Amino acid sequence: MRPKEIIFATYNRGKFREVKKILQGSGYKIVPLFSLKGVPSIKEGEESFSANAAKKALITAKFYKKWAVGEDSGLVVNFLGGLPGVKSARFSKKGTDESNIRKLLKMMEGVPWKERRAQFICKVALASPKKVVRTFTGRCSGFITFVPQGRGGYGYDPVFFIPQHEKTFAELPLRMKNTISHRYKAFSKLKAFLEKSGVV
Repeated sequence: MRPKEIIFATYNRGKFREVKKILQGSGYKIVPLFSLKGVPSIKEGEESFSANAAKKALITAKFYKKWAVGEDSGLVVNFLGGLPGVKSARFSKKGTDESNIRKLLKMMEGVPWKERRAQFICKVALASPKKVVRTFTGRCSGFITFVPQGRGGYGYDPVFFIPQHEKTFAELPLRMKNTISHRYKAFSKLKAFLEKSGVV
């Protein structure tokens, strides 16, 4: 029996690989936008992770007339009043992982360790072609390092330190990261909902 397909409204290949592993064994095949033709135009621009995730999911679901998942996540740094927040991917002018990290560390210069608390937040929205059906949340707390550490992951992973593992996300094997990350927590809730409800 062929698995049911759900479109994942993302062009981020690293994010897709991560989510694909999380949803393994669910009976659903997740299809990213970068593998499809005639993709819809989606501009985030909302003021919350939830609103951005819902927008991506609903636009995609309506465009393809199939169920879709939208995700928005980012880094929230206490000392910076919640920045980068919903602008995490566009925090610097260039908007690359490296330039975003450089800007963040520059803004955090001189800030002592105990004041470098941060959290990753992930919101996942599931939509039918008619409406957003459910939204799921995942959070992971840590600290911002003084310099990047590790070569794995993407985004702010090299500067997000997990005290209980004494490593950054970029230093953790993906298998381990996928048991504690904000994205793992949110998509695991989606997986449980799909398996229990069978709505798709």
